[in-house]
This record gives sequence, structure tokens and C-alpha cells, in this order.
Amino acid sequence: MTPRTLPVRRLLAGLARRAARAKRPGRAWTVPAAVLAGAVAGGAYGLLSTPEYAATGYVVVVPGERSDPAGAMGLAQAYGRVATDLALAGDAAVWARVSPATLRASVSAATSPDAPMISITARSEDPATAAAMADGVARALVQKGAHAEESTRVKVVQFSRATTPTRPVSPSAPLAALVGGAGGGLLGGLSLLVRPQRDAGAADGGAERAPAATGRGAAVPGPAVGDASQTGAV
Repeated sequence: MTPRTLPVRRLLAGLARRAARAKRPGRAWTVPAAVLAGAVAGGAYGLLSTPEYAATGYVVVVPGERSDPAGAMGLAQAYGRVATDLALAGDAAVWARVSPATLRASVSAATSPDAPMISITARSEDPATAAAMADGVARALVQKGAHAEESTRVKVVQFSRATTPTRPVSPSAPLAALVGGAGGGLLGGLSLLVRPQRDAGAADGGAERAPAATGRGAAVPGPAVGDASQTGAV
């Protein structure tokens, strides 16, 4: 191999690398494509999923004549933690006309941090069923409070009944598409952060192979061998 062929080989190698890079998809389309895919998936989920309704009722713990208001706050916290268990022990599932497993999975209770009040929220695909489950759990708490009133010295009263919801709480199709598009854009951006490392590793590998080929070509240059033979002849 003569030194004149080295620039040609380098030129051909450079053209091959550029052609390989041209075949790769453009990075500029990665994030928009991910956003579009996420928005389509989210919109499809919002359209195909069954709407869910939520109903909320409220129960308040009232201190007795000789009880401490702070004790009412503590009992409200206790009732809120075991609201579902107390409801299952009573007839809440029968009143709501659902199974105990459905009642446990669909009802949640939360206690106010600054008042002895418990909010009971039930979720269901049927608005009337959601309201019935919330009222059933509240009724069970009132009965339990009445049975334990002599020992606790507090009274559990239903403060507000749950109303039948008219609008679903599940995400709508536009909102689901917006959330899906945001998630797709995040994943697309993360993929762009990973790809440059792989490309840099490939470039480093090519750079390491190029000097090795050049070294083999320069080890036995043509003119140098000719000069040495002429010197030996003289």
C-alpha cells in the first residue's frame, strides 16, 4: 500500500460513515412522535374506559356534656381508620345492595385534621350505588357510636348525606390525551439522553480502529523500501 492510497481510503471511510448516519432516523422527530403516540393512547383510554362516579357523605363526632373536646378529636380519628371494618361488621353492604368485597374496595374514609368530622367517599360505575355505599357506611358508624356512647361519652351523628353524583370523576378523553402526551414527551426526552452515549461509544470504536489500519499501511512504505534497496546496491 503506497501513501497515495491512504487519503483515498480515509475519504471512502468518511463517506461510509456519513451514509450510515444518514440512514438513521432524525432525532428531531423523536419527542414529537412520542408525544403524538402518548396522546393517542391516552385519548383512546379516556374514550374506552367506563366512567366512574364518586359520592361523599360526612359524619361528625359530638362530645358529650362531661367529655373533653380533645377526646372527640381522637375518637374521630379512630372511627375514620376503622370505618370500613365497622361498616362490614354491620349491614352497610346489605343497605347498599353490594357485596362486602365491593364495599371494602370502593369506600374510603378521611378525618379532618382540625375538626372531629369524617368524610366517607364511595366510588362506583353507577351514581346511585356510590351514594348508597357512602350512606351505608355513615349509617353503620352512627349505629356503632350509639352502642359505644356510654363508654366513649361522645355521639356520632350523620352531618350530611351523600348526594347522587351527576358527573363522573374519571378523566375525560381530552384530559387523558393531555396526560398521555405529557408522558410520551417525557419518555421521548429520556430516550434522547440515552442515545448520545451509544453514538459516542460507536464513534470511539471507529476512531480506535482507524489508527490501527493506518499503522499497518505506514509500517512498510513503498518509497522507503525502494531507497533501501538502491542504497544496498550501491
